[in-house]
Amino acid sequence: MTKSTGITWAAASARRLERQFLARRARTGTSVADVAAAMLGVHAQVLSAAELSVGLRADGVTRTDVRDALWPTAPLAPPAPAPALVKTHGPRGTVHLLPARDLPMWCAALPAIPAGPAAFPTDVRLTGEQAGQVVAAIADALDGTFLTVDELGEEVVARTGPWAGDLVMPAFQTMWPRWRQVLHRAGQCGALSFGPNRGRRVTYTRPPRFTPLPPEEASRLLVRRYLYAYGPATPQHFARWLAAPPGWAKARYAELAAAGEIEEVRFEGAPAWVAAGDTAFPDAPERDELLRGVRLLPYFDAYVVAAQPRELLFAGAAYRRALAGGQAGNFPVLLVDGVAAGVWHQRRRGRRTTVTVEPLARLTARQERELADCVERVGAVLEAAAELVIGEVTVGAHA
Repeated sequence: MTKSTGITWAAASARRLERQFLARRARTGTSVADVAAAMLGVHAQVLSAAELSVGLRADGVTRTDVRDALWPTAPLAPPAPAPALVKTHGPRGTVHLLPARDLPMWCAALPAIPAGPAAFPTDVRLTGEQAGQVVAAIADALDGTFLTVDELGEEVVARTGPWAGDLVMPAFQTMWPRWRQVLHRAGQCGALSFGPNRGRRVTYTRPPRFTPLPPEEASRLLVRRYLYAYGPATPQHFARWLAAPPGWAKARYAELAAAGEIEEVRFEGAPAWVAAGDTAFPDAPERDELLRGVRLLPYFDAYVVAAQPRELLFAGAAYRRALAGGQAGNFPVLLVDGVAAGVWHQRRRGRRTTVTVEPLARLTARQERELADCVERVGAVLEAAAELVIGEVTVGAHA
């Protein structure tokens, strides 16, 4: 490692890959919560993708290990074990797996982000007082139980009033009740998390009790942890990752810089920031060794969403093929030597899955062997026998 204030894309990528357990997988025995913490949350809109994001970073981890961390099997005698992971609404309001131990930070920092323009007209929106009542009702209704969304709705209306159940929200050719517009807010403030499915139906529960950090402390801690995982990064990068107003992100950086908690460096010739003192980056040949290799990352993997500048990660043809309107994550990505170099898709049938990989350039024989190993690992994580097909991916984004 070399201390530097003039940082190249290659050096930054090598350090990010190492800290993300993508250069070297976490050793056997590393908890799934430790892996999720290093990623700053695991995108879990599609649970199988989240299971892959974790399992591809840790030796020996399978989808069962991830689910056991989320919903541990109750012992014969109480008390029930506390989950190590919580599935809830995280960054960008989307569903994530978050370490339970990090909820005091997340559930103070996320509600402190200024809200954007109202998504619904006045006659549909909840007032601030009503929103608070609904979130409190959700927390109370879910304490110690698992409820479907319809069951939860009945409990919310019973605790608040019929206004909460008014069918006023257009959604998927139907109308949802008014209370559901703050479902993600309930998740972000610690009132709600996801339980295991009941057949095909989603269930919700209340996460383990915790005391949130003071909002300002939580926001500053989140910036520092983001920079440790994905720095160097600008306030604009942080805002994009978090779906926060750029002005708000810039103010948080300014506060931390004034307090000496972050410092400015030159990254690809432009100003960016790292956590104070965290200026050591790998140089050659360590840098090249960390970058070298073939990797498969699933939908909305934290690395492809958070690593910036995106045009350097998705260079050339990859920007057109592996992004959807500039948005990362809509396609599972093939990384070759640290940059996006193709897309892939897996189709499961029972205990078997076919992994089709579309490289954007011809792979060497060594790279094809590494790719076969990656596909075998995908199968191991998903507890399926995996078959590799190299060819065109014909499904669209987020298929």
